[in-house]
Amino acid sequence: MKSCINEATTMPYSLEEDITSVSKVGFEGIELWVDKVKKYLESHSTCELKVLLERDNLKPASICPFFFNSFGDIDASIKSIEWGAKIAREIGCDLLVICPDIPPKDMSYKEAVKIAGNNARKCAEVTSSYGVKLAIEPLGMHPFIPGPKEALDIVESANHDFLGIIMDTFHYYKSGVSLEEIEAIPVEKLLLVHINDCEDLPREVLTDKNRLFLGLGVIPLKEILKILKKKGYTGFLSVEIFRDEYWTKPIDDITRSAFESLQSLLKNLGEV
Repeated sequence: MKSCINEATTMPYSLEEDITSVSKVGFEGIELWVDKVKKYLESHSTCELKVLLERDNLKPASICPFFFNSFGDIDASIKSIEWGAKIAREIGCDLLVICPDIPPKDMSYKEAVKIAGNNARKCAEVTSSYGVKLAIEPLGMHPFIPGPKEALDIVESANHDFLGIIMDTFHYYKSGVSLEEIEAIPVEKLLLVHINDCEDLPREVLTDKNRLFLGLGVIPLKEILKILKKKGYTGFLSVEIFRDEYWTKPIDDITRSAFESLQSLLKNLGEV
């Protein structure tokens, strides 16, 4: 499994600052935050971004997040996702992460999955022409896609090779996803893992701001990583933390703490 960090973890800092610091502390990959990419491209080219990543020997693991408005303006979603796929291809990135919306309250689950699957296939058909995959991200206690089962129902309905799912340990914990459910995920459909810890609070009050560096909270990360290793997952483990307290720190302190907490976990698995 490969080390990675999501730019949300260093949210106040620029894309250039992130790349320099992330590379310096030893990460292999970086997930690029959409808004930071847009800001960078106001005064730079995608070619310059690719050079920047290659200079620091960083693999762009994904660009995120994109919003999958399956029950709203799907055309706007497709347009945004295609923009992301073009950028991704030009910088050597092969994945976009998409977040789900919510179906109407009077719509059955079966019908919602059918509609979402159809629209997910449309999006994947667009991104596949650029060689870029899409990963659906289940969200903690989301009314429609709270966990991997529901995301995989959409993937199965869509029936497209360029569509898979993502695991986020915080969202899975908030939704009460069991280790058995994680074990049941087809490894070929698990395209990325967001790894993080969180405070010991009732799940219904947890928010992204309660995320912590790895090993400081209550999520059973060692058990989850053992399952991933047994399943043969060899992709990125991307540290993604939204925490104001961390954001006030110097960027190198943030990236170093993120990297060291991940390395500590991986050492226990014999991965480093």
